[in-house]
Amino acid sequence: MKYCIFNVQGGLGKHVAATAVAEAIKKAHPDRQLIVHCVWNELFLNLPFVDRVYKAGSTQYFYQNYIEGRDSLIFANEPYFTTEHINKQLPLVQSWLKMYNLPYNGETPTIILNDVQKQAAKSHWGKNGPYMVLHTNGGIIYPVGQGASYSWARDMPLELANQIVEKYKDKYHIYQVAHPNATVVPGTEPVTVTDQKRLSDMEYFSLLLYSDKRVLIDSSLQHAAAAFNLPSVVLWNGTSPKIFGYDLHTNIETTKPHNFKLPGSVFFDFDFTGNNHEYPFPEGTVLYEPETVFKAIDCLNS
Repeated sequence: MKYCIFNVQGGLGKHVAATAVAEAIKKAHPDRQLIVHCVWNELFLNLPFVDRVYKAGSTQYFYQNYIEGRDSLIFANEPYFTTEHINKQLPLVQSWLKMYNLPYNGETPTIILNDVQKQAAKSHWGKNGPYMVLHTNGGIIYPVGQGASYSWARDMPLELANQIVEKYKDKYHIYQVAHPNATVVPGTEPVTVTDQKRLSDMEYFSLLLYSDKRVLIDSSLQHAAAAFNLPSVVLWNGTSPKIFGYDLHTNIETTKPHNFKLPGSVFFDFDFTGNNHEYPFPEGTVLYEPETVFKAIDCLNS
């Protein structure tokens, strides 16, 4: 038996993007079984082009089964440190494939829910339709009471979140997706993921399936929305849609000034977590004009 071993590290959104890379690896090597070793293994279980999935830390005898004395190709490099990614020349999936010298044939992320998972999503999230998904805070999940409540580099400004809810709360049931330490926006039903009571990855992503509107940030749900082919409004504070975004979405970027210092940066401009001392905007800056965001939301097709 011949194998391709695909190792994925990093966050949940990066794993969603990795499903496109996995598909391209299988296309390039259809005669080999594709074995995925990753952190967020649930995403790969239903994919037809993946033969086996192993969660990091649950890999008994992996080396002897798939590598020692085997005909295995290893795909385990880090795409974030490629020239194309650091210089913002290619979207993440394309720079990932170029790193492996594999062709890009338009692969996009894929998330597949089986019928049971779809019905569960409809009975749970769909009961309050029509509904809007408002992703205000993302990134690293800290235990309750630890970690910052807001990361300026990626999170939605609280004032804007309140303005969106005030405008649309009478028409839509609004689910606010945020980490446990984030501020709850009045008029929303918060959806949080905690260590004590945690949604599975598929339950979390299934929130998007029957939604009518989606206003997201650079975090896992914008990748998942692309995988479900659900156009969304995505706000970009410090990161770039050129490398992390999708043309399917309406991507709205802030205008960052050029006369700021980045003392802690080496290969990237802003840290994902948003170091407070590197906040580049002058005092009183409004990152997004509400009317621009409202217009984009109104133009979304369900």
